[in-house]
Amino acid sequence: MATLVELIAAKRDGAELRDEDIARLIEAHGTGDLADYQMSALCMAIYFQGMSASETAALTMAMLHSGEVIDLSGVPRVKVDKHSTGGVGDKVSLCLAPLVAACGVAVPMISGRGLGHTGGTLDKLEAIAGFNVSQDMASFARIVSEVGVCMIGQTGKLAPADKRIYALRDVTATVEAIPLIVASILSKKLAEGIDGLVLDVKVGRGAFMKTVPQARELAEALVRVGEAAGKKVSALLTDMEAPLGRCIGNAIETREAIEVLHGEGASDLVACTLALGSEMLVLGGVAATAEEGTEQLRDAVTSGRGAEVFERMIEAQGGDPMVVGDPSRLPQAEQVVEVLSDQAGVVTAIDALEMGLTSVAMGAGRTRADQAVDHAVGIELCCERNEQVEAGQPLAMLHVHDPIDAEKPALRVRQAFTIDPEASTSQAAPPIVIGEVSTA
Repeated sequence: MATLVELIAAKRDGAELRDEDIARLIEAHGTGDLADYQMSALCMAIYFQGMSASETAALTMAMLHSGEVIDLSGVPRVKVDKHSTGGVGDKVSLCLAPLVAACGVAVPMISGRGLGHTGGTLDKLEAIAGFNVSQDMASFARIVSEVGVCMIGQTGKLAPADKRIYALRDVTATVEAIPLIVASILSKKLAEGIDGLVLDVKVGRGAFMKTVPQARELAEALVRVGEAAGKKVSALLTDMEAPLGRCIGNAIETREAIEVLHGEGASDLVACTLALGSEMLVLGGVAATAEEGTEQLRDAVTSGRGAEVFERMIEAQGGDPMVVGDPSRLPQAEQVVEVLSDQAGVVTAIDALEMGLTSVAMGAGRTRADQAVDHAVGIELCCERNEQVEAGQPLAMLHVHDPIDAEKPALRVRQAFTIDPEASTSQAAPPIVIGEVSTA
């Protein structure tokens, strides 16, 4: 039998590892027989040499079975989750999950916190007073069964190998390795006890995948491995050149998600929510087509059922359900400072990455996992791409505690807008969904 070091060397040299070899490596890292520096070497070997489809599947299953798998067999509905690869202004989960649950599909969702330029669902939920994202597994299963949806953070018992390995990837420049991304995402999602999964693979300036070919490669790998694990999986490639919606922050993004539940919200945010939600309803078997699913979701908005489910989930998780009817109960910054355009023209681009980094610098995000966030601060856009603006017109509003806090962010936000005085608004707005990968 090959030693652990020999297995690392084999992958370094481009060999394909057997399923049992990959399982040994993951198990050994958990017990301490494989040191962190050795696992880092393996991650770097995978980064350069890649992994075959069967290797990626084996890695995913080894990481999945490093901990517990939630038993949701007592939930009578089909269970489907959604996962986003991360973007700027992406508050879709907050409005999507209750709408899908209101249509008859259970949504057990384990989410993450923001890190780097991307925001986190848990941080947005915790802007709601009292909301508890740390439910135990029994409470999680009970809330999913009774309400139809529950949104929590990863526990130490779910895919612990992923948590250990991700910490190493983050400091060894191997985060972008597609096999490692696939195993990281799916090991956690499969541990939820789901029947199906819809993936939102972001592509563009504000995403980890900068190009469509990169995003499609990741989407295809995720769908392939998820299907091999016996789940129904589909993926949408969605645009992340500009921020999604109008708000970047925590409380203000939560407010914007609530607006969607009340039939309002930015057109791109609504379109993304409906596209992903209809996929979930199709995988859940309550809609025959995406078009039918879209109509069901729209009905859940107009009838108020989606907002009602969100209220029930918030209350079940210890939060203040009154925010759904009165978003002013969310944290608010003391000052709002306008960022004005210095010229007339058409907004041809809004740099999502720069907007995300600026919001982090304002305190809305974190650069280290142990940092706290300020739920009240953020950036609210006043215009979108392909819109005509005049000199002196507000481009954005900065939610801050003191006007002096807005001086540097205001300059960065202004520079994130590209305004062309010669451009025309006749150009069609870019579509939010730019590709699809499914098991069909």
